[in-house]
Amino acid sequence: MSDMLSQEEIDALLNGSDDISTTTGDEQLLPGDDLGTMEVDALGEIGNISFGSSATTLSTLLNQKVEITTPKTAVVKRSSLYEEFPQPNVAIEVSYTEGFTGANLFVIKQSDAAIIADLMLGGDGSAPAEEFNEIHQSAVQEAMNQMMGAAATSMSTIFSKKVDISPPSIALMDLSEGTGTEKLPDDDQVVSVSFDLKIGDLIDSSIMQLLSTEFAKDMVDELLNPPAPAAEEPAPAASSTQPASSAQQSAPTAPAPVQQQPAPSQPAPNVQQAAFTTFDTPAAPPAEQPRNLDLLMDIPLKVSVELGRTKRTIKDILELSVGSVVELDKLAGEPVDIHVNDKLIAKGEVVVIEENFGVRVTDILSQTDRLKSIN
Repeated sequence: MSDMLSQEEIDALLNGSDDISTTTGDEQLLPGDDLGTMEVDALGEIGNISFGSSATTLSTLLNQKVEITTPKTAVVKRSSLYEEFPQPNVAIEVSYTEGFTGANLFVIKQSDAAIIADLMLGGDGSAPAEEFNEIHQSAVQEAMNQMMGAAATSMSTIFSKKVDISPPSIALMDLSEGTGTEKLPDDDQVVSVSFDLKIGDLIDSSIMQLLSTEFAKDMVDELLNPPAPAAEEPAPAASSTQPASSAQQSAPTAPAPVQQQPAPSQPAPNVQQAAFTTFDTPAAPPAEQPRNLDLLMDIPLKVSVELGRTKRTIKDILELSVGSVVELDKLAGEPVDIHVNDKLIAKGEVVVIEENFGVRVTDILSQTDRLKSIN
């Protein structure tokens, strides 16, 4: 392989230009008037700080150890993205509603997204569904929403201003078949920030963030050249004189001598001796007021009978259909709970009165237990 420079590189050197393409790994860092090496490094640092908190959030959601490595940032041609994503992928678009004007596009393999969806729906991720339907898309969408919410909070700290995002939109992207291309930035050159993503023993892959060069330039410019805080304008001095008339303004006059006016006399304060109540003899107790409970008798109260309770995962709830049986935490024949305004006061047994269900009170909680339930 020859180490000689190409004619384009020789012309660039002769013209004193730094626009020489360099290669880092599998990504091509293209010449650009907007972003240089310092700007690209700044973008990588923003992504490193932002997605550090996102990894913690995703770990809590999935109950798995999540590792996101230091990002690799590059400016690539839009056409080269077709080679980057040969397999079906999932594209999640997140727009900023406050702090910045722009959007991020996150691309992840469909197989990895299926594992994340299975974990979000209560599975263990070992056997994700082959069909990536709307339920799985919604699960991945919610995971990305939580991740980007944490990233926006970190960006608020970095840029010292409020940063907020809109709910993400998700779509399947298969560039080999031409689907999902509308999610890609329209620029000929885009900024890619690639992360290595590890989730327990289930995923060892990568996730890529794509954004337009204009949006990337705005973020870098604000990071490297933060706006100066606005100076507060001094308040105008209060004038103690009334505005002069037009005739007085046209002809200046000598100031009138100031005459001191005698201070108005103030009335003498009325000073009296303080009188204190003696406590030698206890005061007589107030007369006992009659207790009128009739005023409370017409107040309506909600009475409900609880047959039992149970807990189910989101996966179990989504699998419910007509004819499904939900097992409760009470045994057959066990007394049911009687609540008044959602407070337990008694227990009873279910009976049938003609064509309606009813409940026969078998036990009433003691006054102490009822007071505890109220608290």
